Amino acid sequence: MDTVIADSPNRFTEYDCSEGCPVEAALEQIAGKWKGLILYHLLDGTLRFNELARRVGNVTQRSLTKQLREMEADGIIQRKIHAVVPPRVDYSLTDKGQQLRGVIEALHLWGQKHRRG
Repeated sequence: MDTVIADSPNRFTEYDCSEGCPVEAALEQIAGKWKGLILYHLLDGTLRFNELARRVGNVTQRSLTKQLREMEADGIIQRKIHAVVPPRVDYSLTDKGQQLRGVIEALHLWGQKHRRG
């Protein structure tokens, strides 16, 4: 059971992480050089692989594929293959992925405010 000390100025200071830290668990699923950008661009809806690669920017096909597969395995995105020639593959957020919307939007706002430049 999680224990939070109500009088603590930082309510997470006394958080019981004996079964693992929830922040670490979350970051394990969304950390990666390109995962944040992938999530950000999929907030707008379904994208094909090449469109996602263009939006993400300077990513290799291998790296993008690896990160997409990891997020698919974690249930954050879904991959849909259409039976057409040439094959068409679409990526979109699952319900679990959609639950990250507030996190990604908050990171976007924080990044705008604190951008290095």
